Amino acid sequence: MIVMTNALEKQSHLAPPIWGQPSMPMAVDNRPVMHVVSAPDHENGGALWMDLPPTLRAGSTNPPVGGLLKRMLDLIIAVTALVGAAPVMIVVAMLIRMTTGGPAVFSHSRVGFGGKPFNCYKFRSMVADSEDVLKAYLEANPHMRMEWEKTHKIKDDPRVTFLGRMLRKSSLDELPQLYNIIRGDMSCVGPRPIVKEELERYGDHVGEYLRMRPGLTGLWQVSGRSSVDYATRVALDSQYVRNWSVWFDIVILFRTVFAVMRFDRAC
Repeated sequence: MIVMTNALEKQSHLAPPIWGQPSMPMAVDNRPVMHVVSAPDHENGGALWMDLPPTLRAGSTNPPVGGLLKRMLDLIIAVTALVGAAPVMIVVAMLIRMTTGGPAVFSHSRVGFGGKPFNCYKFRSMVADSEDVLKAYLEANPHMRMEWEKTHKIKDDPRVTFLGRMLRKSSLDELPQLYNIIRGDMSCVGPRPIVKEELERYGDHVGEYLRMRPGLTGLWQVSGRSSVDYATRVALDSQYVRNWSVWFDIVILFRTVFAVMRFDRAC
C-alpha cells in the first residue's frame, strides 16, 4: 500500500506553485512512503476564481460537462486502474528514492473546473534543485528562454533525470493523478490541466476549459502529444468540451494506450 506524506522539501515544475498542499495521511509501520513535495501555503486560494469575469464564474455553478455519468465512469476506471497499477507505483517510488534521494511525488497547482485551484500529483522526474538548474540553463542559453516563455517546455530539459525521462516517455509519471480523479479534482478524460499563467492563452476558449474537470488524458494527448503546437492544443481541448460524449471518452481512452507507446511523441 502506498502512503503519501507531506514533506518540507520544495520543488519547482513548469511554473511556481501558487496554492497550498492539502493534508495527507501520515506513514505508519515500515511501509514504502511516497514523500510529496508541498506547494507553499497561501490564504488566497480562491483568488483565481474571484478574478474571473462574472459570466465565467456563473458557469461554475453548473455541474461539469458530463455530469454524474462522467463522474461515475471516472470513479470506476480510476479505482480499478489504481488497484492494478499499485505494484508499479511502489516500484517507481522506490526507484526515485534510491536514485535521487528526494521525494517520490510532488504536487503542483493547476486550474480546475470553474477556475478552482487544485494540487495535481505526479511522480518526480526532475532533480531536487530544479529551480536553480533552470535559472542557470536559461542564463547560459538565452535562445532557449523564448521557447520556455512560449511553451513552458524545453527540449532536452536539463532538470529531468534519466529515470524521469523514462517515466515521462511512458507517461508513468502521471499515475499519481489517479488520486486526483478519485478526489474529484480531475477526470479520466478532459482538457490538459494548466497553470494560472496559461489561462490567458486560451483566449475566447477559456470558458470552455473551465466547464470541465481537467483530464489525465485527452484529445490533444492522442493527437500528437508534444508534437502539436500550443494553439492546436487549445483548439483540441475546446473541440473535446463542445463535442463530449461517453463514446468520445471511450475512444480517447483506447487511443491513449497506443499514444503512450509512441515514445517519440511523449510529453
